[in-house]
Amino acid sequence: MIAKKLAYKYILGFFYVFIIQTCPAQDQREADRLATIYEADTLSGQDKLELLKNLAFNEISDFDKKQAYAQELINLAERAQNIQYLYYGHYIKGDAIQYRGDLDEALSAYLKSAEVAASQKTLLNEKGAAYGAVADIYAMSDNHKNAMLYYDKAISTLRQTEDTIALASFILNAGDALLNNKKFDSALAYFKESGALFEQADYTIGKAYYLGNTGMVYAYTGKNSIAENNINEAIEILEAYEDYYAISVYLMTMADIYIEKGDLETAINYTQKSLSLANRYGLLEQLTDANEKLAELYDNKGQKEIAFKHYKDYIVHRDSLLNLETLQRQFDERTEFEVSQKQIEVELLEERTKNQRIILGFTALLFAGGLWFYRAISTEKKKSDKLLLNILPEDTATELKTHGKVKARKYEAVTVFFSDFKGFTSYSENLSPEELVKTVSFYFSKFDEIIDNHGLEKIKTIGDAYMCVGGIHDSKEAHAQRMVSAALEIADFVTQTKSDTTSELTFDIRIGIHSGPVVAGVVGTKKFAYDIWGDTVNVASRMESMSEPGRINVSETTYQLIKQDFDCEPRGEISVKNRGKLQMYFVNNAVSA
Repeated sequence: MIAKKLAYKYILGFFYVFIIQTCPAQDQREADRLATIYEADTLSGQDKLELLKNLAFNEISDFDKKQAYAQELINLAERAQNIQYLYYGHYIKGDAIQYRGDLDEALSAYLKSAEVAASQKTLLNEKGAAYGAVADIYAMSDNHKNAMLYYDKAISTLRQTEDTIALASFILNAGDALLNNKKFDSALAYFKESGALFEQADYTIGKAYYLGNTGMVYAYTGKNSIAENNINEAIEILEAYEDYYAISVYLMTMADIYIEKGDLETAINYTQKSLSLANRYGLLEQLTDANEKLAELYDNKGQKEIAFKHYKDYIVHRDSLLNLETLQRQFDERTEFEVSQKQIEVELLEERTKNQRIILGFTALLFAGGLWFYRAISTEKKKSDKLLLNILPEDTATELKTHGKVKARKYEAVTVFFSDFKGFTSYSENLSPEELVKTVSFYFSKFDEIIDNHGLEKIKTIGDAYMCVGGIHDSKEAHAQRMVSAALEIADFVTQTKSDTTSELTFDIRIGIHSGPVVAGVVGTKKFAYDIWGDTVNVASRMESMSEPGRINVSETTYQLIKQDFDCEPRGEISVKNRGKLQMYFVNNAVSA
């Protein structure tokens, strides 16, 4: 939930401020300066350990580097038998891994840092911080029991120190864990204690978190007036600190308050403010949450077209949050299920074959029956395989059947296609569900035929949006050219349908195409589907939204791949949300040979 995300982000900063005294705040410029000293390789002993500690801490632009510096610090500290620097190494290593989204490995590093700190009685602050980091990981993983166990360890340890702010921070985080489990009274008690400690330490930003988080409790428990006052006060403080992540989270809670009041317009305003901050500062989680909420709010207001736009943005940003390792774990869950089903099928087939052999031994008449039975089984098996191939690409299905497992893969060069229909939402409001399905099926069936003829792979449809890709399971050759050729056919089909006097369908299509790397795989354990993820998908979606009715809009990357084969019309640089200015081209037609 939101509260947990918020507290986790900032408490890590608190640890470092008060434990690594030489580093008052993470600063990439300081990391760049220290990297120059590191590369000169003139330091040794304690000086080298201190350099690596500060370098690893301040490195925030490249988390692989951050982890590498931390690992080198661990290695040197082990050789020097320096417990304190060994603690720093494991702790910062956990930080680096956590930033990359691998919570399991981050947990291992934080547990190791706690073990190291516990081996020396003088490292109470460090031990408390390590326990707190472990608790945060468990909280993020929705393991409430272990989260509270380690928060209790962190809090009891830090009560023995003078580190009031670190203590208050973990009490705040423990309150978040309780809030996420709807234990509102307990959460409020923790928040109030953290607020008193922040007040005692005169730590203004901590007081803002206290106000904001208590506001969230009051919002959840229906005390909207005090919730609104607390959150507004928190936002006012945080604006001075330019803490836009926290502000965007609290704005979303304000939206929830007004949804509860039935004031959808004000709720939309607060959500739009959160979305604006998220866009400006690249806050991917808030981009996802805000677009999802706006899609729901506009849908409730009956503004279907705006709702659908936000829903598409939500899908794009949601997919961007997925990382390859998460995909692989989910992929393995799906394939384990599939393998179990396949094993059952094989066992049934073996059992039936065994029975068939017995029958064949008794009589020729039964032989004929057994032969028919075997053919029936084979027919059903072919149907099963055909169904699997209708869900998964052929090589993915083959890999599943051969190895019992399928790996998510990264493809360095593919071409992604998005399309949607102008005015579809308003048109669909006047159709019955049956007519709507018939209309969509009419177009998408033809789209399927066209992309299949060009050796491309359909990915999915969302409402009236259609998505496909070239260069993954089909031939890697000329994927951009084949995609653009298919796009021209699709555009021609839609235009011809519109001009057909016997047709009542009058849609215009917008098409966007971009080329680049993607990750492909299958996620989920129910109603699974093959899908692709990555920045290339996001840009292709932007190409479609920036296109015009009846036109095919391609990116600079795709243009460079197709410019010898198609007549393209430069559009110049066009501003794109979250992207700045991107060069775009309209494709007119194929160049005659």
